[in-house]
Amino acid sequence: MLELKPLFDIEEDVAPWLLNCRLTSLDEEDESTSPSRKELQIVNVEKNGNILYTWKGMKGNTCIGIYDPHNKQNQLLYAFDREVPLISCSVNTERTLLAVSILQFTRGSLPVETFRPVSRCLTLLIEIHPVNNTKVLKAVDSHVRVQFIHPAANTRAFPENHLLVVSEDRCIEHVHIRVVVEEGCRVVVQNPDRLHKTIVAEDFLWAQCDTQEQRLFYIVEKENNAVLMCVQFYPDRNYEMQLSFPLGLSLTSTKLRLVNFGFNHFQEEEESLELLNLQVFTNHAGAMSVCYSHPVQNKQEFTYSIILLHCGWRKTFTVSLEAFDCDCITEPTFINIGYYIAVYMPGYFLHLINTQLPNLACHSLFLSGKDAKVKPWNDQCYMLSLSDSVLDCQLGRMYKADLNPQSLLLFMRGTKLDCHQLAALHCAVFYLQNNSETETQIIHWMCGLPVSGSFDLIQEFILGTLYRKAISETNTIDKLLPYTSLINWDGEIPGITYSTEKISQPAFGEKIQNLQGFWQELNRNMESMKNLESLHNPWHNNSSLRKIKAQLFSNMKVDERVNKHFRNTLENAKKVLSKVDKCSSEQVVPLFQEEDCHQMVLTGLMVEKLKEYLLNYLHYIGRKKIDLIVNNYVVNLLGCIRQIVDKIWKKHGLKSHILCLSSRETVNPAEFIVFHMMTRVLEAVEGLSLPLPPGYRTIHIVLGVRCLPLHTLLHYIDLGMLHPTEQFITRLLEELDNSKTNESIKFSIATRVPETVGQKICHLWDHPISSSCVARNYVETLLKNHCTQQKSKHFSLRDKTPLESDFLPLTYLARFLTEVEDQALNPFEDQENVDAKFVEVAALKQTLTILGLEDE
Repeated sequence: MLELKPLFDIEEDVAPWLLNCRLTSLDEEDESTSPSRKELQIVNVEKNGNILYTWKGMKGNTCIGIYDPHNKQNQLLYAFDREVPLISCSVNTERTLLAVSILQFTRGSLPVETFRPVSRCLTLLIEIHPVNNTKVLKAVDSHVRVQFIHPAANTRAFPENHLLVVSEDRCIEHVHIRVVVEEGCRVVVQNPDRLHKTIVAEDFLWAQCDTQEQRLFYIVEKENNAVLMCVQFYPDRNYEMQLSFPLGLSLTSTKLRLVNFGFNHFQEEEESLELLNLQVFTNHAGAMSVCYSHPVQNKQEFTYSIILLHCGWRKTFTVSLEAFDCDCITEPTFINIGYYIAVYMPGYFLHLINTQLPNLACHSLFLSGKDAKVKPWNDQCYMLSLSDSVLDCQLGRMYKADLNPQSLLLFMRGTKLDCHQLAALHCAVFYLQNNSETETQIIHWMCGLPVSGSFDLIQEFILGTLYRKAISETNTIDKLLPYTSLINWDGEIPGITYSTEKISQPAFGEKIQNLQGFWQELNRNMESMKNLESLHNPWHNNSSLRKIKAQLFSNMKVDERVNKHFRNTLENAKKVLSKVDKCSSEQVVPLFQEEDCHQMVLTGLMVEKLKEYLLNYLHYIGRKKIDLIVNNYVVNLLGCIRQIVDKIWKKHGLKSHILCLSSRETVNPAEFIVFHMMTRVLEAVEGLSLPLPPGYRTIHIVLGVRCLPLHTLLHYIDLGMLHPTEQFITRLLEELDNSKTNESIKFSIATRVPETVGQKICHLWDHPISSSCVARNYVETLLKNHCTQQKSKHFSLRDKTPLESDFLPLTYLARFLTEVEDQALNPFEDQENVDAKFVEVAALKQTLTILGLEDE
């Protein structure tokens, strides 16, 4: 599921270069020789992935080199004149200054000058462009780590450099180093004896350096509570205390642990379970996750927690280890992979925690056994987790942790558990959907599964896809848009239990109004979480949207105000449909080829309600920006539905030419499957009260006519699963002849269409039923128009003819109709398939039938 992709291998990327240097060098004193594998050691990873390493030179001295992964080049930085135990080193951006920390003597050995007391650890600042002077920065008995602060990529660092000096006596110093250029190329430190130093932190218990984002995290103890502090370094100024957050845990270990300050090969071995195993991860979307493992209480279970500052929650997980051999239990490794945090304990379990969608546990994936194996991670090897990579310091390899698409899809197709299906689907949607072939496999998988009673995978796919595309455009709406159809989830995840608790809000620095970049996004996330209404009041409220739609249809011809609302709704829909690619050559399903008034109204209503909803929370970004976000969201919705249907059609080899009603005798068995799948898609979409692409319901009912027997077809129509659209009825009347079977189909369906649709298409069917409908509609129209234009005429009964009835109301009605008909134009002059004489005879027969005189 999770795999390590090689980024760097010291044997492949460095050793050949060193060997080539030795073979091609004419200088016998050249320091760069081809060492053995054990002598090549990684010591640090700088910003942008530059890797610092050391090896033993030809004369037994220690050399320092750097590998640039972008251009795949190596460079010798510095060579000592003797072998030195190197604890830590760092180089500035221009590679003109090198900071190193070395041991004067190791445990059990004596210093070079036996009778002269010296400090055990020496920290040096070396000018290396070219090699000039060396300045002693610190001389102490504890180990010291060094790390240059790198400026932004587009910022020139000269003339000042910044260096962090972290000593294990729990003090972090910030050193300001000004440099000058002499003789055109020589870079030297200005006033090396008076370097300005400031103390960043003291008496801390844990510290982590984030070289990519230029941040320093550390923990201090206040009132028996561990408090996480964060310092942000800037290229245009020194640094600021940005964050203070009580973790809500008491530290049982007093041993110091340093994270991401390079790898000290001379560090004494310590029991890892006695140290605080804690790591902080951030991402560009404003998410900050604090991961830590709890002290082991017994060997039957293991507990770890994830504090999600951007959500205001702490999630604690307890893993049952009863099924494993727990004699060699180790601490887990926390790995950052974008929107997920991976918790991996080799040989035991792999937990992919969704930090973007942490509400429901079923959106995170917990694996054990062979599914939890991470290749090529050996169960015995120790990995150092960096901000965006994983480092194996023993073997000299660096990896990029990422999801394996094939493994994820295989697991997704093979699992039977609801929690695994949901987690795998959302994981695939977030990470793998940009690949067209992968997207096709996801759609085929979810459409091939039986319908679950607790969730709908098609709904999850649609909402997850829309959410991913929306937040890729802007992060401001990530807390406001739905990403799942589930309100809650009470299912169990085999092998793990979990709990959630609300945490207090962290305290920002004094300049909170000037937050930028990540800190601005983090603050926005936390502010939005304070307003819980935004989480429990989704804009796509099904019942309210249905009521609005029903009211709009029922009143749109009655109230002038509602008429205006109806016109605005249609305008919203037209703007959205104008952005849809309707004629893509890759599409096989002929959607967007007709107008569907009902779907256009629903589309317009969705645009209207979503705009109102977002304006309540995002009014500060402006109406135009919100209009763009909403229109793109609805366009992506219609495109996603079309994509699902199109993949289904392509899988079963259907083409648009099968949508012919007159060739129902040659139905392909694949049409039954496609019809069933389209029914599931329709139910999923209508269950969320989302609009369908225009033409969807027409194509769906055409397939229904071809695939279903008449009684089943009518049952589907009566249940509302099939919708006879105006376009479908028109095709039904025009394409089918008037055979006995077809006449039964036409009559059965025509009697079930809405009256407004029936009045529009009844003249297309040359049949007594249709003609009777035309005659009734015509008379009704005449009477309505006449009554609105003038008052009825008074007739005298003295002029009654012998043929007229003695029943006065009937006589009055007959004379009134005669007068109106004489004044009216012939309504059938421009109509096809309608005979006025036939309509008259049909009307007479119908009157006789109503009066019971048809047999006389």
